[in-house]
Amino acid sequence: MDSMQLDKSLDSTEQVVEEIMRLHRSLPPRPGLDDVEAARSLILNVEKEDQAWLEAIADQRTPSEVPGDLFTVLQEMKKGLVLFRSKEQRREATKLLDLETVHSSFDEFIQRASHCIASPSSNVSAPSRPPRLPKPPGNLYSSEKSPVRPKDMVSRDDSYVTTKAKPSSLYGDALVAHRSPQLLDSTLTAGKSPGNDGEKLSLIKLASLIEVSSKQATQVLNLQNKLTEQVEWLPDSIGKLSSLTSLDLSENHIVVLPNTIGGLSSLTKLDLHSNRITHLPESIGEVLNLVYLNLSSNQLSSLPSSFSKLLKLEELDLSSNNLHILPESIGSLVSLKKLDVETNEIEEFPYSIGGCSSLKEVRADYNKLKALPEAIGKITTLEILSVRYNNIRQLPTTMSSLASLKEVDVSFNELESVPESLCFATTLVKLNVGNNFADMVSLPRSIGNLEMLEELDISNNQIRVLPESFRMLTKLRVFRAHENPLQVPPREIAEKGPQAVVQYMNDLVELRNEKSLVVKPKKSWVQMCFFPKSNKRKHNSMEIV
Repeated sequence: MDSMQLDKSLDSTEQVVEEIMRLHRSLPPRPGLDDVEAARSLILNVEKEDQAWLEAIADQRTPSEVPGDLFTVLQEMKKGLVLFRSKEQRREATKLLDLETVHSSFDEFIQRASHCIASPSSNVSAPSRPPRLPKPPGNLYSSEKSPVRPKDMVSRDDSYVTTKAKPSSLYGDALVAHRSPQLLDSTLTAGKSPGNDGEKLSLIKLASLIEVSSKQATQVLNLQNKLTEQVEWLPDSIGKLSSLTSLDLSENHIVVLPNTIGGLSSLTKLDLHSNRITHLPESIGEVLNLVYLNLSSNQLSSLPSSFSKLLKLEELDLSSNNLHILPESIGSLVSLKKLDVETNEIEEFPYSIGGCSSLKEVRADYNKLKALPEAIGKITTLEILSVRYNNIRQLPTTMSSLASLKEVDVSFNELESVPESLCFATTLVKLNVGNNFADMVSLPRSIGNLEMLEELDISNNQIRVLPESFRMLTKLRVFRAHENPLQVPPREIAEKGPQAVVQYMNDLVELRNEKSLVVKPKKSWVQMCFFPKSNKRKHNSMEIV
């Protein structure tokens, strides 16, 4: 109220005009058109969200063992919390709309004041050259007609700012790529840029940014760790960003995605890692151009069936969630090259995984897998398979068909043996079967077929003897065999390095071959004369030679 100055003496028309101008300048900067549209849209979104939550609470049934009144208290508390959060979310948007209303009212007052000065019938004796009042932009948001914003905009000092002036932006260049000149956004420039000093966007500022980005046909939007903790959901207006090709919303506090996410028809990259998303809308399957999708470090327990529509998807990261199963529809992802499902609760892969005909890398460490499906042998493009820290007891025999396989890590499982069929995957470069402890006692006899093998880890098992074909692993440069009761080769040989082991096994085989060259005794003269091979006789069902 300090700007009112009620005790100030106003004795002339000029003084009154100056006071009117001063009061007009005392207002906070006027919101931009995009801000106002965003605020109105946001309030509608909040109302819809509230209604959905309240209906869900009302539909909850009282458990049979819980007193009705007690459960009613819980429901009322939940409703109260919803309404409280709703008020918090709408507060900034309501404040912005109130400010726009005040500006519109002041515009009308200035128009009236201008008429009073210009009117010859005015009862006030005007000075010879009355002060010139600033020309208002008009009532932009009256209820009678749709808002129309002029190209020029009144700024804080009542001068006109044109679109030719270099605009300042709340969001900073780090957030919006391919920006074109825009109208001065006085509300959003009131604060410091989060792109420069770390200030984060509230829900209303996020909504405003979406409106601006929509009109500018923004292609890249980076909001990584840019949203306040109160932003748990995205405005429905996100679906307007039909030109967006890359969207990064990672490291925020988002809980749910709106159904309008399906409107991002040009999106090829979506990064949502490190949020609190519990489920995905079916509309995610409508983002048909998606190539990269990162959903790691969220709280997902299932995937929508619409995933089968993402036929262009090449990289999918679902690590660090609460997934127990993968949907059968994942087999429809024919373009998928990399699948990461580490650190979940997955017990088995669907048989349909064999349909991922472009898959090159599968990482499923830290799950509860008990086996791998035989269908994995159909993925002839597979190069890397990592399933550490699971409960796998055996590998599928179809792995012999994996003609592109380069790396296999099955360490820290319950593997009892390595199938001979794996040794037909002759492109293998790295093999880790270590730390299967008491379960693994031998290596496949044909391991020497893996002539491209460079790294082999068999540590922490119960292997005593290496197969003779080990001598064929001439490219082996890393061999880990500690904590095994090795007898062949002796421990001191194993400690000298992989090629020392290869040479030892080669020498051992050659030595055995030499010792096995023993001349067999010829048949005696009596045997040849009396019992020729062609005259074998049977006596009492026994063969006599």
